[in-house]
Amino acid sequence: MKRKKRGTPTGTRIPQTSTRHTPKTTRAFKKPAAKRKIIILLLVVAFIAAAGIYLYYLSQDLPPLTKLEQIDPAQASQVFSADGQLIYSFFRLENRKFIPFDRIPPHLVNALLSVEDRDFYHHWGINLAGIARSLVYNIIHLDLKGQGASTITMQLARNLYFGFAKTWNRKIKEALTALQIERTYSKQEILNMYLNINFFGSNAYGIQAAAKRYFDKEVDDLTVEEGALLIGVLKGQTFYSPIRHPERALKRRNVVLKTMVDNGKLSRAEYDSLKQLPLKLNLVDPHEMKIAPYFTEYVRRQLNRLQDSLNVDVYEDGLRIYTSLNTEMQRLMELAVARRVDAIQERVRRQRAFKELRESVDDSTFNELTTMQIAFVALDPATGHILAMIGGRDYKKSKFNRVTQMKRQPGSSFKPFLYTAAIDNGYTPADVYLNQPTVEINADGTRWTPKNFNGKVGGMMPLREALRKSVNLVAVRLIADITPQTVVQYARAFGITTPLRPFSSLALGSSEVIPLELVSAYGTFANNGIHVKPVSILRIEDKNGNIIYQPSPEGRRKEVISPETNYIMNDMLQDVVRRGTGYAIRRDFKFYHPAGGKTGTTNDYTNAWFLGYTPDIVAGVWVGLDDFQYNLGPGMTGAAAALPFWGEFMTMVYDSLEFKHHKFPDNSKVVHLKICKETYKLATPYCPDVYEEVFNMKYQPTEKCDVHSGRLLRKSKRHKRF
Repeated sequence: MKRKKRGTPTGTRIPQTSTRHTPKTTRAFKKPAAKRKIIILLLVVAFIAAAGIYLYYLSQDLPPLTKLEQIDPAQASQVFSADGQLIYSFFRLENRKFIPFDRIPPHLVNALLSVEDRDFYHHWGINLAGIARSLVYNIIHLDLKGQGASTITMQLARNLYFGFAKTWNRKIKEALTALQIERTYSKQEILNMYLNINFFGSNAYGIQAAAKRYFDKEVDDLTVEEGALLIGVLKGQTFYSPIRHPERALKRRNVVLKTMVDNGKLSRAEYDSLKQLPLKLNLVDPHEMKIAPYFTEYVRRQLNRLQDSLNVDVYEDGLRIYTSLNTEMQRLMELAVARRVDAIQERVRRQRAFKELRESVDDSTFNELTTMQIAFVALDPATGHILAMIGGRDYKKSKFNRVTQMKRQPGSSFKPFLYTAAIDNGYTPADVYLNQPTVEINADGTRWTPKNFNGKVGGMMPLREALRKSVNLVAVRLIADITPQTVVQYARAFGITTPLRPFSSLALGSSEVIPLELVSAYGTFANNGIHVKPVSILRIEDKNGNIIYQPSPEGRRKEVISPETNYIMNDMLQDVVRRGTGYAIRRDFKFYHPAGGKTGTTNDYTNAWFLGYTPDIVAGVWVGLDDFQYNLGPGMTGAAAALPFWGEFMTMVYDSLEFKHHKFPDNSKVVHLKICKETYKLATPYCPDVYEEVFNMKYQPTEKCDVHSGRLLRKSKRHKRF
């Protein structure tokens, strides 16, 4: 029998006090926990690696650092008048004009930060707390599109590079780019870019364009409530459009104002007052050319031709184009047309020839076909600067510029080139021609029998009187002596580039001309014989202020005729205004400043012209209908239909605008001699009727009147003695 151990009751369990050996069951229990830690660690490492790879993958599609350092979004090019007014902005899509930060009102920045990013000055491109809140929201709402948490810097990155796709990829790219932007630019520079780049709806890109679009203001002049409205639009440019949805825009504006109160940037009293104000929009359509539209479009066409040689994009490079336009003269030109056009239009439509047309078409078609059109342009004859331009009755209805694109017969307004050719080749104003019918044989063998406008004929007539009265028969006889080819050469020297047919009918203006060229040619008479080509663009600067284009004045100047010839022609053309076909300038408009000019009327009253000039301004008017099968009607001559616009305009310019008035220059090589009115030879003391005429000293007459010589008078006295 076995002996029991002392002190150990049968069946009693003895506790283990030693830890030297771990039971197998305990070791087995701890192995899974260790494995779980390893797995979790591996998963974390894998996640970090995957995230790193994912971020690296996304980073390959980020804009390079060099691009971030040279942020250069498209900017509109601005066109300015000579007196400093912004005429228009050229842009393809983004009507944007960058402005410096110091021009942005503080209240506008406060509104932006209050509603978009209150922690802007305290983060470095991304707002971690905001991202965490966004993640929680997105998980709760099962929305994996990356809603919310965008800082101003992230929004800037999105607007510059990534668009508006609502994905996590875009959001992460924004964040990575925002970090780089914050490293590259100061907070102020970021705010400035944000406000200049953002789209504010309705073709307004940037805060300056938005201020102009909605309030017709410079950004500096925006009020608190106006600034809040523009910032509010950023939440949804279409949904909160002040133009389409003014009620929504007003509510959104007040929300922005309220956030400014919450952010300590606006007092409660100010808010209570401002939220009651209406929107007070003053809309400006950036596509509408309000100031001198025909001139502006003319400038645009020139810019299109220049941009390749200048290596610029007119519509995106933010150029500054300085032009010759005088906005006050433009206003007066438009006013002159408005004052006179209705009466002349009514007279055109009253003509009998339109009676059948009125009965055969509806009113709309009749009005369109019988609308009197106008081309009107004024230049500085000394510089060639285009001061004002009207290319038609209504730019919205017809963009065809009749000043620069139209070609029409000038009628008698072409005669000064014929007379200039004669005077420059030794003829004098006192030379006489027969005012009688003549027959000309055309190049094709047909006969041409020109007539005077009034149908009357007469005897011998001096060239001065023939020009003053615009006598056709004298002009036709004169061109036969001068030759049409010579007249073509002179017209070319005066700047006429259109084809000129070298026939006798050229004396009566049978070949078409461009109004701008004809007006510029008349400027030669005002500029002492020097022709200056017309110019509209004076200077182009890039967005940094560097001059990239400036036409040379000397390259556009050319002496066409001698000062002596010009003095004589100028005097003859002044006679047209003093007592010729242009006399209505004095009689009806009381315009007594030194001025010369010439009327022009073509067959069947199809075209009516008046070209006139002073020492300071040369201006020309064409009036007619676009459709050649219709005309202005009987009696609608250049003096009746075109001259009134010129007289109205020039009278207002000289009465209301302040500028230095010049005089036509004298000439020491021109002599004034007395001429007998009967013989048109040098007058003797016995000539009963004389007048004073001007001559080039080289060609002054030497033959004295042989009718009033005094011999008959002496013989009569001798007979009386006997």
